[in-house]
Amino acid sequence: MMVTFVSQCEKNALKKTRRVLDAFANRIGDNTWQTLITEDGLLTVKKMLRKTASRSTAVSCHWIRSRSRSQLLWVVGNRNKFNLEGVVPVNWTRRNLLNSEIESDWHFLPLIKGLVGIAALLHDWGKATELFQSKLQPNNPNQFKGDPIRHEWISLLLLRGFIDSTSEHSDKAWLQALSRGDINEQKVQAAIKQSPLRPMAQLPPIAKLVAWLVVSHHRLPLPKQGSPDDYKSETAKSLDDMLAKITQQWGYENSYNKQEFEKRLGQCFEFPNGLMSNSKPWLSRVKRWSSSLLDYQALAIKAIETGGYRVLVHHARLCLMLGDHYYSSQQADKKWQNTTGLFANTDRATKQLKQKLDEHLVGVARYATQAAHLLPAFESELPQATDIESLRKPSPKDYKWQDKAVAQISQWRALQAEKEHKRFGFFALNMASTGCGKTFANAKVMRALSDDSKSLRYILALGLRTLTLQTGDEYAQRVGLDNTQLAVVIGSKAVMELHKKHKTAAHTSHFEQTGSESEAPLLDEDVDFECDIPQENLTTVLNSERDKKFLYAPVLACTIDHIISAIETTRGGKYILPSLRLMSSDLVIDEVDDFTDGDLIAIGRLIHLAGMLGRKVMLSSATIPPSLAEGYFKAYRDGWQLYCATRSASEHIGCAWIDEFNTHLDTNRASSLECAILQYRAKHDEFIQKRQGKLAQQPILRKADISLCEAIYDKKQVPALQVEGEQTKQSAYFSVIAKSILAKHDDHHFVDENTKLNVSFGVVRVANIKPCVALAQFLLSYDWPDDIAVRVMPYHSQQTLLLRSIQEQHLDQVLKRKESANEQPKALQNTLIREHLNKLSSQQNQVKNLIFVLVATPVEEVGRDHDFDWAVIEPSSYRSIIQLAGRVRRHRKTAVESPNVALLQYNYKAIKNAHVDGLKAFVSPGFEKSCRLKSHDLTLLIDIKQIAERLDASARICKPKHINVGYVENLTQAQSLAELEHVVTLHALAYYKSTSSGARGPGTLQGYLEHHWFLTALPQALTPFRKGAPNVKTYLVFDQYQQRSRFCEKDPQGRAIDREEILNIKRIALSAHQLQRLWLVRDFDQACAELADCHAHEQSPLTQRVISLKYGELSFPFNENKRYAYNDQLGLVKVE
Repeated sequence: MMVTFVSQCEKNALKKTRRVLDAFANRIGDNTWQTLITEDGLLTVKKMLRKTASRSTAVSCHWIRSRSRSQLLWVVGNRNKFNLEGVVPVNWTRRNLLNSEIESDWHFLPLIKGLVGIAALLHDWGKATELFQSKLQPNNPNQFKGDPIRHEWISLLLLRGFIDSTSEHSDKAWLQALSRGDINEQKVQAAIKQSPLRPMAQLPPIAKLVAWLVVSHHRLPLPKQGSPDDYKSETAKSLDDMLAKITQQWGYENSYNKQEFEKRLGQCFEFPNGLMSNSKPWLSRVKRWSSSLLDYQALAIKAIETGGYRVLVHHARLCLMLGDHYYSSQQADKKWQNTTGLFANTDRATKQLKQKLDEHLVGVARYATQAAHLLPAFESELPQATDIESLRKPSPKDYKWQDKAVAQISQWRALQAEKEHKRFGFFALNMASTGCGKTFANAKVMRALSDDSKSLRYILALGLRTLTLQTGDEYAQRVGLDNTQLAVVIGSKAVMELHKKHKTAAHTSHFEQTGSESEAPLLDEDVDFECDIPQENLTTVLNSERDKKFLYAPVLACTIDHIISAIETTRGGKYILPSLRLMSSDLVIDEVDDFTDGDLIAIGRLIHLAGMLGRKVMLSSATIPPSLAEGYFKAYRDGWQLYCATRSASEHIGCAWIDEFNTHLDTNRASSLECAILQYRAKHDEFIQKRQGKLAQQPILRKADISLCEAIYDKKQVPALQVEGEQTKQSAYFSVIAKSILAKHDDHHFVDENTKLNVSFGVVRVANIKPCVALAQFLLSYDWPDDIAVRVMPYHSQQTLLLRSIQEQHLDQVLKRKESANEQPKALQNTLIREHLNKLSSQQNQVKNLIFVLVATPVEEVGRDHDFDWAVIEPSSYRSIIQLAGRVRRHRKTAVESPNVALLQYNYKAIKNAHVDGLKAFVSPGFEKSCRLKSHDLTLLIDIKQIAERLDASARICKPKHINVGYVENLTQAQSLAELEHVVTLHALAYYKSTSSGARGPGTLQGYLEHHWFLTALPQALTPFRKGAPNVKTYLVFDQYQQRSRFCEKDPQGRAIDREEILNIKRIALSAHQLQRLWLVRDFDQACAELADCHAHEQSPLTQRVISLKYGELSFPFNENKRYAYNDQLGLVKVE
């Protein structure tokens, strides 16, 4: 390709870009180059230019398409030097602004700075106690003991004592006293010994906010006495109500040992070195920031009255913790004069005293207020992806709906711009069907919604950790993003390395002990991102390259766990980076309905935060139920209203409903909540009705029937009792599955032209890992008919990193079925698949059929781009049925005549525990935890006639009209699976009309949105995201002496400690007969040895042991009372 480069660089950037371009192209003018170059070469030029880019860089690249036409490909550096076509301006106009438009829009920024400044100067005031100072001494025997009262609470008591010591109980009085430097230490020390039990109650407005910032700068308040459940039915209608509840027992005392507590308590109120009023630098800053706050008393009162203070304290706490985190990680200022004799922390390496207390407070205040000053830049000046050719191109014929959606959104934006120029909110749903290109459509839509409609900066939040790199590849290939524009966050560096190897082939310390809890790293995960971070002022508040990459990448693909930390982290600084990222990025949540119970509420809190930060939100899933859409719209609207209360933005919210048939747009202008909800509900119902009509006209890709299990469902029998002769309930149940496999294969196979064997690829979905492994073993040993051969593969999450990576690589290659009706699948060209076929064909036997069976847990349901011929499903919920069915004929659009999905009449929990009274079988996974079903018989819970004609998401996306708040409040039993899901979703997300006890409690979404529980950790404690037993991280490590691998844990130094017996793990073996029936045979030791061979010729070769330490990771919920079994083919499984 012939390209022309045009440089508009200035200063030193001109020399740097000339050096790069001269190496690749011929200079045909002072600042113009031209050359013939390959696409890979051009990408190299772009990367090299970005590495040397600065504010003065501006280089455009034009592709010479013909004699009369050229096309702008990209611009590196300052885009304002060129127009949209890459043309250089010949004239300039200027305007003089006293303040930038960005800064003038931040009406409350001076108040935020003032709050941050004074809170930073007081946040560690409580470290002046005799107890804390003695604790910092290197040889103190109590240095590892928790303080009887934490320093944050002492700081709060000092603040309250100071306020009470002033002439009157008002902001003016205490701020004026501080602005004069009038701190009477004797009065303050006397006041804290008589401080009220609830020191945050009845404080003046600014003092309330400062007090909360001080007490929460390490952790949000959470009651330790009793249980969080004790607060479920309470309310917190006002800021005063909430602050009045918080006492010392909300996480600020360590009284487990009463005797020790009483012994050391007195030292928490002794200040032998005073309260730092003799520190001139500290007192000078206190005077400055208190004087500043005096000017913003009316602003603070307004913020509290409108509720906008919620945005202010979010930003202020973020800046305070960011400043504390950064300065705590720095070395002490050797020039700082020690006038107080007080210290803030110790050096982690040497255990010696480090920063002086006044030095620390002044340093934190400096960096925290600098972070506050940069808040507008965090929001608007971070890198965006531009010049993305694939997004500018028209979509292929089958995906034209993507371009129509973009066109309608662009038209709607133009109409909005004519009416008002303010920033608008936007809440969108993409409900296009499976395999229709939602991922690519989302990128196009987010580009159209950007400020200039030409760039991209957003977060793609995914449900499962292992999908992020796969999705990153999809974006890189389809959207046209390279590694300078896309960052992929994965769970461990090993995952990223393995992923890259396959492509080529085809700590947290206890910082409290040092007095510096703020030194903890902001991000635990590794980021796959290549970019030279722009050297701006932002880098001074981000202390590692990893932090900067997470923040700067224009498009961030991550698990929802990483970004939800912005709202779910209640202790430490792990929420800082996700919060900063969300400030500057719109949010796309993929498969948002793949969650139940508390997870739904937690995601609602995240969506509310996105709205509060002024971002746009898109939810992407084909199976979004109405209550979920409505509940999340309400959460977004509540957040957007708070944003509008602090900024110059329109209260109107654009709403979009997108699928492969239509795009519906509406501007929600309703001023009252009730009217806004009714308007949204009406538009959503209209969209769903049209969607259902269109779906009914599409070719029928999936039909389902019921595999009956009534003969083995006997309430009187426990699982071990025999049924049907020698069979147990489990083996009888598995026999039903085997027969269903045969039936589906018989109706839905294809013929391999080479061997003439009837072949099919199918999936059996089971709810949990234990029955998944048991079923795989059963199928490997089952007595199949003489003309049938099966190849079985279990697939679940409890497998070593390396073996799961090998497995997923193979599945991704084989199961991307996009062949036409009469075309042979590409899977038959796979070496392993062809080996199975040829081996059977060469043997003298009666085998005419080969069935490939994947036995999978719900890991197969979401995000896997797999296409099967048929499925057998153990039901957990209606959604699980629809999601797994979406993997059947995913990319093949020809209609089917007979059912290709078999639904088991009962799930195994119902079969196994039929004798248990009050059984809830559709749980973990499932929705029955909150509301019982009338039966566990699927024939009574689902419309059999409907699914026999067409299996789709209609029953899930359309809610019956009788299901409302009144119906839910009086419901005792759900009548169907679909009704159960509608009821549970409505109760979790759309319960805003209810006046029942607990409807606004801290564990509810409405309580979080409308009341003031967000100032505490109660919401996260009552409805945490991904609630479950904590995982134990183990490693299958090769022992070169025994020549075999053992399960180990790593000690703090990273050494492997053998824990196989302690973890109750026993190895199990498969018989030779079972091994012959495996689809994919894997050997961990052999795979590690092969990887080690690949590194043998490197400068620092990796041994088999080192490889196993890197790639043998396996996490599982450990219970010391249980036993576990492991096999390379089956993974790790709990046994009775």
